Amino acid sequence: MAENASGDYADFWFDPSCPWAWMTSRWMDEVTAVRPIKVRWHVMSLAVLNEGRDLPEKYQAIMKRAWGPVRVIIAAQLKFGDDVIKPLYDAMGQRIHPGGRTDFDAIIAEALAEAGLPADLAEVAHTDEVDEQLRASHQEGISLVGEDVGTPVVAFDGVAFFGPVVTPAPKGEAAGRLWDGCVLVATTPGFFELKRTRTQGPIFD
Repeated sequence: MAENASGDYADFWFDPSCPWAWMTSRWMDEVTAVRPIKVRWHVMSLAVLNEGRDLPEKYQAIMKRAWGPVRVIIAAQLKFGDDVIKPLYDAMGQRIHPGGRTDFDAIIAEALAEAGLPADLAEVAHTDEVDEQLRASHQEGISLVGEDVGTPVVAFDGVAFFGPVVTPAPKGEAAGRLWDGCVLVATTPGFFELKRTRTQGPIFD
């Protein structure tokens, strides 16, 4: 988890298929440019989170497709270490979100090539070979915030929240100020929630 109130480290759990996690990750990139922050990236899974839930048929199809990218990232992490997580996420997310694509098998293959990783890692997308490790990574993040939230999960100073959910992603010092505010509420004993209804979808720029 993040190590102190100055926020030297943050931990970020994401599912590459989630547009809101993508927005928050772009904000996090901006934060690292204006604050002395390092981010440790972790996979969580909306497919795992929604197992056993009564979902509309359309959403069930989305969840079924969402297994592939998280499995491939976990497989790459297991073989090559934590440093491959972010480049692979970026390569996938750029295609899925600003790119608006849904052909996940092709996206996975292209993302592996862009990140300089072996093409055969894509084979795990349709197997349960790394599901134990995927579930462990997911559980690490979700155990900090509870089952009634989604992705992203961000830990500030050892305290984790769902979010921030923001669009468009703040840039420059505006990103830094939002970070400062998140660290502030994370260090406030008993603070749990601050929320309002979303009035617009993700804005990719």
